[in-house]
Amino acid sequence: MGLINDVNGELVNLYRVVQHHLEEFVRQFKWALSSRQVFKWLQDTVPETLTDIQRAARFYYLQQSCFGGKVEGQTFGTATTAPPGLNLLRLEESLSSAHLRLASTYVENLDWKSCVDRYDRPHTLFYLDPPYWQTEGYGVPFPFSEYEVMADRLKSLRGKAIVSLNDHPDIRRVFTGFHIETVDIKYIVGGGGREAARKEVIIFSWDETAEPAGLF
Repeated sequence: MGLINDVNGELVNLYRVVQHHLEEFVRQFKWALSSRQVFKWLQDTVPETLTDIQRAARFYYLQQSCFGGKVEGQTFGTATTAPPGLNLLRLEESLSSAHLRLASTYVENLDWKSCVDRYDRPHTLFYLDPPYWQTEGYGVPFPFSEYEVMADRLKSLRGKAIVSLNDHPDIRRVFTGFHIETVDIKYIVGGGGREAARKEVIIFSWDETAEPAGLF
C-alpha cells in the first residue's frame, strides 16, 4: 500500500484526476501549444470556475511550463538549448506510468502532522519532503517552528521516517542527534542549462548505521 499526502489542493486534485480520469485529462492537451500567451491566460483563469479535470490540466500546464517549478510567482520558462518543459509528444506515456502507480495509492490532502498521526504504524516508512528553509515559491507558509515540531515528532514515531532538506546550519541544529547524510546535487538555473551546485541533507529517524535502509 502506498500513500501520497500534500497540503496543496491543486496538486492533490491532479493526482486524483490522473488516478481516475487519465484519458479525459490527456484529451485536454490535444492541439495544445507551449505558449507564453496560453500560459498567461491560464494564470488569469480562476480555478474555482473549472471542472476538476480542467483544473488539473491548468495546474499541470503551468507547472510544466514555468521556470523552476514554482507554485506561486510563476514565470514562463524558455531556453535556447532545450525543448519546452511541457513535452506534449510524451504526455500520455508519462502520465500512464503515473496512473499505474497511483492505482494502488491513497491520496490525502492533510497537513503533515495529521497525516503522520493517522498513518503511523510500526511497519510504516514515511518520506517527508517539507519546504526548504529560507526558500520561496511553495505557495504555503512553513515557519521554522514546523521543523522543530517535526524533529520532536520523529523521536516518538512508531514507524520510521526519512526527511530531505537543504543543508543549512539551522536545519542541522534542529535535527541534532539524528543520523544525517549529505548529498551533492546540481540545479539547472536561468533556463540556459547553467548548473548550480548545492547540498541537501537526508535525515533518518532511526540509527541507519545499525539498521541500513538500503536506499542509497
